[in-house]
Amino acid sequence: MTNKGIAPTWRLVAAAGVLGWMLDAFDFFVVVFLFDALAQHFKVSKASVVYTLTATLAMRPVGSVLFGTLADTIGRKRPLILCVLFFSTCTVLSGFAPTYNVFLVCRALYGIGMGGYWGVGASYAIESSPIRVRGILSGIIQAGYPMGYLLAAVAMQTIARDFGWRAVFFVGAPVAVLVVVLTYLAPESEAWHQHRPESGNRVFLSLIANRATFAYLLLMMTLLIFLSHGSQNLYPDFLRSIPAMVGKSILGMDVALGIPVLFNVGAIAGALIFGALSQRVGRRGAILLALVIAMISIPAWAYGNSVATLSVGSFFMQIGVQGAFGVIPAHLNELSPDTARSLFAGFVYQLGVLLASPATALEFILSRHLGYRWALTIFEVGLIVLMMIIVWLGPEAKNSNFLRAMETRA
Repeated sequence: MTNKGIAPTWRLVAAAGVLGWMLDAFDFFVVVFLFDALAQHFKVSKASVVYTLTATLAMRPVGSVLFGTLADTIGRKRPLILCVLFFSTCTVLSGFAPTYNVFLVCRALYGIGMGGYWGVGASYAIESSPIRVRGILSGIIQAGYPMGYLLAAVAMQTIARDFGWRAVFFVGAPVAVLVVVLTYLAPESEAWHQHRPESGNRVFLSLIANRATFAYLLLMMTLLIFLSHGSQNLYPDFLRSIPAMVGKSILGMDVALGIPVLFNVGAIAGALIFGALSQRVGRRGAILLALVIAMISIPAWAYGNSVATLSVGSFFMQIGVQGAFGVIPAHLNELSPDTARSLFAGFVYQLGVLLASPATALEFILSRHLGYRWALTIFEVGLIVLMMIIVWLGPEAKNSNFLRAMETRA
């Protein structure tokens, strides 16, 4: 370690965390693009294929508890390696699945790995890096998710087209091997060494002791994930419902595909910008500013009638929404107890995902009664206002030391 408590190889840990989360997102979103192909191949309804996504999401909290507890008990490295090998194996097996039931089981098991990776990878990366880069690293980690989405879309236009749909379940395997190598070469977390709990029971006791903070962060994460799903999931369908968009294109694609590609670029930019900004203005300040940008984007995002207006509105909407998300890896880890950081941060995140899973269905029901424009507006404005109140009133531990030996300005 250096005299400031940070190993010079911390970049290996950061690279492993970012690449692993990007791979996780890629392996999840390829199914989104394969609803029709999978339904036809397995001779089931499209709803049955959609249900595999529900199974994946439902198992994510299980993975966060399993791998998070392991990481807090035996160290970050081995559980992270085990987790990436586990979810990558499940992904490859998904491509070989002979029946729908086998595919469903593979995707449910994959959800355990997906749920486990974020908590372990984010805590390992954040606590292993210098404080001065914590904000930008937080944004880079979270930007891995929309980047995985974009790469999945590219894979469907290239790999799946040339080699068939099964191939997209295999293409991530080399990246998994790279993540394993990077993690193997990286040092174990010094913060974990210093705060290592005596047993797994001590990890859960720490979770219980910090239940008030857990409850607050769970509420914040649930609302933020509601906001994210509400701003993205039904937007392509909303675009198809606008008469003025019929036959229009952008980036050489139909607007219902081209605008989502564009707003995912905005999502990546937002995560990077506001993650970095949080190092200057604080975690809560950066989240609040990002939410303001999302709020002022709503008129163009929900009421635009031209390709240009809707593109700009959705781009800045995702800069705001995913900008707020870009602060989360640093914010959650700084507010987590030292002896249960992987479990605490990961479980809060993944349980929030589970609680927010009805977001798309609720927004769709609202659209049936009010129309898409009003449904999108009411849903997102309400969530943004609630998020602002909760973040404004909540705690912050910006730049908190995870190492007893680390200086304030590492």
